[in-house]
Amino acid sequence: MKNKLYNYLLLISLGIFLVNITACKENKSKKQEDAVVVSETSLEEELYRPNFHFTPEANWMNDPNGMFYLNGKYHLYFQYYPESNVWGPMHWGHAISDDMINWKEQPIALYPDDLGLIFSGSIVVDTNNTSGFGENGIAPVVAIFTHHNMQGEKDGKLDFQTQSIAYSLDEGFTWTKYSNNPVISNPGIKDFRDPKVIWDDKNKKWIMSLAAGNKIMFYSSTNLKEWNFESDFGENLGQHGGLWECPDLFPIKVDGSDETKWVLIVSINPAGPNGGSATQYFIGDFNGKSFELDKKFSKQLNEDNAVWLDYGRDNYAGVTWSNIPETDGRKLFIGWMSNWEYARDVPTFKWRSTMTIARELKLKSNKDKFILHSLPVDELNSYSNKTIKKDKIESSDIKKLLNDSDLDMAKLNLEFELNDLKEETYNISFYNKEGDTLIIGLNNLDNKFFINRQKSGKVDFSEKFAPNTSTVSMQKGMKSLKFQILLDKTSIEIFLNDGEIVMTELFFPNYPLELFSITSKDKTFKIENLQIQEFKFN
Repeated sequence: MKNKLYNYLLLISLGIFLVNITACKENKSKKQEDAVVVSETSLEEELYRPNFHFTPEANWMNDPNGMFYLNGKYHLYFQYYPESNVWGPMHWGHAISDDMINWKEQPIALYPDDLGLIFSGSIVVDTNNTSGFGENGIAPVVAIFTHHNMQGEKDGKLDFQTQSIAYSLDEGFTWTKYSNNPVISNPGIKDFRDPKVIWDDKNKKWIMSLAAGNKIMFYSSTNLKEWNFESDFGENLGQHGGLWECPDLFPIKVDGSDETKWVLIVSINPAGPNGGSATQYFIGDFNGKSFELDKKFSKQLNEDNAVWLDYGRDNYAGVTWSNIPETDGRKLFIGWMSNWEYARDVPTFKWRSTMTIARELKLKSNKDKFILHSLPVDELNSYSNKTIKKDKIESSDIKKLLNDSDLDMAKLNLEFELNDLKEETYNISFYNKEGDTLIIGLNNLDNKFFINRQKSGKVDFSEKFAPNTSTVSMQKGMKSLKFQILLDKTSIEIFLNDGEIVMTELFFPNYPLELFSITSKDKTFKIENLQIQEFKFN
């Protein structure tokens, strides 16, 4: 493949080498040391900075917070530490976008204060000014977040986390913290955080979902200032091998019907299906006070112990946007693309962490199960620069197709179907000539789909990054499987059977991936409905 980026990286690497030699000869003058830093930074930017996923310009980021839509802009806030590339005193960073793909970072939105650090939370557009914060006909935008008192935590107290609010009258760019914070005091629960608020139109009140150690607590309010405890959920349901965090409760129509169900998303750390952080969900009904599991989902949960939004290792703390217009009607989601087991150690240094692609959630039902599907938002398609379509193609022709097309695998959407499958293993490999290899595939003998990043490049920065192959159980004896795969330099997002099963994982190749193959001992399987999109970004 004629890979301009690969050649560029070689030139940068050679530049670093030559600068180092010169620096040694001239006793490493300050000017030459700066040149080395610039070259190394350029190398990291070219090799690892994503093309179409949000990363902060510099330093540490984790959970997405307070996403809302207003007047043509999608707002994304996030846990942010502006002084270092590892976790520290939390602020709320801020970015805006017209389409959830091309993000522009903004000044920091919320800073720590006397009540504590600014932990995760949510934002609502208070259209009816129930809070009274609005002025001159301007509807306030209200943030609800956790204040985390570090001294209280160090002193061994239980009540060091409380819930507070702030409001904005300029669509979320500047904020005024409420003078009577906190609005919910801590009842003596060590982990008491991450408020996600929605408007319950049927019951005409605000509903807050709040993580409380091993359960979710629900509160209600008519003005966002005064809150009443309603009920709790989940103490003996789902996965409990770690701490429950970042809940999100919302109604959603069952796809293809007029039936409405309620979804409760709950992140957990650790105890994900492949280790470390992950996000589970529950399907049921909410009456304005309490959440109860649907009987069909309850049976499903008893069989599986937990139902996961994403079976990969790198999608955590995700929540949905608020204030999406009814004319749009989508339930839009984004997550933090990392894992607490190694997030502080990944080999990027100017910045740390990335968000997943924005996704649309759809609830689908059959006679046995509810499944929360997710797929990339349609807006991504508008960035397609080059498209290749093939009704059918032989596996031996895949590599040749990519070589002849000079497609850049650092910004690619790949869709296809594997049909006429047998009881064999089907390996889908992304690799380069230097030996970095990322393998995904279907083991149709053991009924597992897998991601193997053990030889994908840099893996030794943490013993927890790639100790095992990530897997998810599949239906026995599958005859066909539909794929959508997003590749963006250091991430792979896999959507199987229209998002019924999703796996998201990071990888850090030493050189750009440039080759692709599908192999199996089965020589009769078919590759059909192939579409490859290369994206272009300014």
